[in-house]
Amino acid sequence: MSSPMKITRKNILDIKKMKSLGEKITMLTAYDFPMASILDESDIDIILVGDSLGNVVLGYNSTLPVTMDDMVRHTQAVARGVQKAMIVADMPFLSYQVSSESALANAGRFLKEADAQAVKLEGGREHAEIVHKMTYAGIPVMAHLGLTPQSVNQLGGYKVQGKNEDAAETIIRDAKILEEAGAFSLVLECVPEKLAQDITAALSIPTIGIGAGVHCDGQVLVVNDMLGISDRVTPKFVKKYAHLNQDIKDAVKQYIADVKTGAFPDAEHSFR
Repeated sequence: MSSPMKITRKNILDIKKMKSLGEKITMLTAYDFPMASILDESDIDIILVGDSLGNVVLGYNSTLPVTMDDMVRHTQAVARGVQKAMIVADMPFLSYQVSSESALANAGRFLKEADAQAVKLEGGREHAEIVHKMTYAGIPVMAHLGLTPQSVNQLGGYKVQGKNEDAAETIIRDAKILEEAGAFSLVLECVPEKLAQDITAALSIPTIGIGAGVHCDGQVLVVNDMLGISDRVTPKFVKKYAHLNQDIKDAVKQYIADVKTGAFPDAEHSFR
C-alpha cells in the first residue's frame, strides 16, 4: 500500500499559529495558473480564489452572476500552480444560502474536485449553522463580515459598515458567533479601524482586513488592483504597488509598431 501524499501547503493550524505568534498574515486573490504560480513563488501565505472573479476576469458588474462551475474551474487552475500557500475558495451567491444539503455539497466540491484547503462564505449569525455543519464535515470555513459584496443590493451599495454603535455591536456579536460555530478565520471588509481592532482583540481566530485598518491579523487585496492591471477607479483602501496597465499598453504599442515597420521579427527571432 502506497503512503499518503505529503501535504506541504499551509493549513488552518499554520494560519492560527501566526496570530498567536503575532506574525501578520498575507493574502491575495488569484484566478488562474500563471498568477497563482507567481504569488506562490513570492511566499504569499494564503491565495483566495475570490468570487471577485466576476468583476475582475469575467467582466460582470458584480459578483452575483458567478457560478459554482466558474469557481471550481478557476480554483482547479490556481491549485495547479500552488505548492506552499493555503488555497481558499469563495462560495458564490446562492451556493450555500438555499439549503444545508446543497451548501455542504457545493463546499465539498472545492476540496474534492479543486484541491482547495478551505472555503469562504459571507454573512453573520444567519449562517452559523452551516458553518458548524461544514466544519463538522471536515471543511474549514473562513467567514466574512462587514461589507459583503453578495449582499450589495440589501446593503444599498458598496458602503462602510458598522459606523454606528448598534451596527458595530451586531458585527462584533456575529464575529463571536461565527468563531463559536467553527470558522478558523474572519475577513473584515470596509469597517472602521477601531471596530476591526476590537474584533481582532476579542477573537482567538485570525482576522484578515480589507479596508479595515492595520490592527487586523492579516490583510487581503485583489491582486489586479494592487498591481494596477485595471485602469478602473479603485477603492480608497487599495495601495497600488505597480502600474501594469500602462506597462502592458506600452509593450503592446511597441509590438504593433515593430510589426508594422518590419522591425519584428528580426534575425534574432527567426530561424535559418
